[in-house]
Amino acid sequence: MALRCWRWWHWSAWPRSRPPPSGSTPTSGGSEEVRDPADTRALRKKGRRVQMRLKPGRLIFCSTLKLQFSTQEQTPQICVVGSGPAGFYTAQHLLKHHPRACVDIFEKQLVPFGLVRFGVAPDHPEVKNVINTFTQTARSDRCAFHGNVVVGTDVTVPELREAYHAVVLSYGAEDNQALEIPGEELPGVFSARAFVGWYNGLPENRELAPDLSCDTAVILGQGNVALDVARILLTPPEHLEKTDITEAALGVLRQSQVKTVWIVGRRGPLQVAFTIKELREMIQLPGTRPILDPADFLGLQDRIKEVPRPRKRLTELLLRTATEKPGVEEAARQASASRAWGLRFFRSPKQVLPSADGRQVAGVRLAVTRLEGVGEATRAVPTGDVEDLPCGLVLSSIGYKSRPIDPSVPFDPKLGIIPNVDGRVMNVPGLYCSGWVKRGPTGVITTTMTDSFLTSQILLQDLKAGQLPSGPRPGYAAIKALLSSRGVWPVSFSDWEKLDAEEVSRGQGTGKPREKLLDPQEMLRLLGR
Repeated sequence: MALRCWRWWHWSAWPRSRPPPSGSTPTSGGSEEVRDPADTRALRKKGRRVQMRLKPGRLIFCSTLKLQFSTQEQTPQICVVGSGPAGFYTAQHLLKHHPRACVDIFEKQLVPFGLVRFGVAPDHPEVKNVINTFTQTARSDRCAFHGNVVVGTDVTVPELREAYHAVVLSYGAEDNQALEIPGEELPGVFSARAFVGWYNGLPENRELAPDLSCDTAVILGQGNVALDVARILLTPPEHLEKTDITEAALGVLRQSQVKTVWIVGRRGPLQVAFTIKELREMIQLPGTRPILDPADFLGLQDRIKEVPRPRKRLTELLLRTATEKPGVEEAARQASASRAWGLRFFRSPKQVLPSADGRQVAGVRLAVTRLEGVGEATRAVPTGDVEDLPCGLVLSSIGYKSRPIDPSVPFDPKLGIIPNVDGRVMNVPGLYCSGWVKRGPTGVITTTMTDSFLTSQILLQDLKAGQLPSGPRPGYAAIKALLSSRGVWPVSFSDWEKLDAEEVSRGQGTGKPREKLLDPQEMLRLLGR
């Protein structure tokens, strides 16, 4: 359940600061589907075929675009703000497609990799393998990582623009959508983003201390993050002991009394935002059983015939789980389960209810909804009925949002993005954006990769066309002097590799891949700062 529906923004709604380059491919709009990696590979193959048919010298926009740069040209100094997937994929593409480009990556955390480190669930280590690719990019002679630098505070965007030929803002979505309902401030109510940051070792969330002494938890929202949180709450702790979850979080989860998790959405089964992989994991989660109301699925069999295949497969799995009698083995497994999770559809949060003494959450009042409209225009409207769902923990998972980074950078607070055309920031030449701050918090890592490559291609075309500042720029040399004068001591990638080795060493004693460092001051001490 997302109280706000995040969509790809159709940029034709914005007045263009310059005409679109000839031969460009417009930014995708209107689709909320997550691109499958196989589709991305197909796109790259298609791009190669198209490129081979074009006459020499003609430029196209596809994921294999290669611009020819003279070795006599200047060395472009490019700055990327943010070291998550968007930042690293942007840097990777720039370095690959320009033989002389130098890229500096600035990051406010002391450590790199953004949501790959702090957002990906600890029991999904295969997703984190992309860090190996990012590490190779960071080790390039033409790339440098500068952690512990808060752009907008330690150094301004105008100062970066003065030092570099181009600046790309790739700092993601570091805030969460508020529920904006009474009782949201009660103890026991957390954003899913903060909860994920807590068990993944995000320094700012290390002291979250959620109370898991209750029997029932409610998660508001039905996306992948909601299912991640539910899975972590219900997974037997011994199954997490060999992951990179923090030891502090694991200790709390070992003492957890949570037996039931409700995952609440304001619309129906056809509108859930999670994917089939995460749903399968929940259905197969050891020691748990699903709770689905067959009445929520009445008439759904006929309605799914015309929906796209990924949505159809997902809904069919939900339908089977809700309505079919499990086999003997599965029935025995569910009968012995000590924990349960359920999906509550057609419910929208109206109020968080306090305990008798007003010191703790005691439940959520839900407005019963019905659907109006068809297709993507389907919306939930209240029927007038309400129901109370008792619980001792509420986790809000209705979406992330970006923050403005600097007064000089335009920002749309309603959409939570930087207004742009194909990654060019509106009316600010030489300033670009990629990833969630460009399009909103949608998709998966592969989606961000494609998006970041497109921004990089736009930048390189502008460079080739002479639309970026001419003449040499000082790059990091100028910024280093500014930071030094302000008492800011950046962390290099080699510094990170020392911290990485320390984390790996600490994890070896308990058989974990690493034990994450949580305290920035401890990190600085380990680096001799």
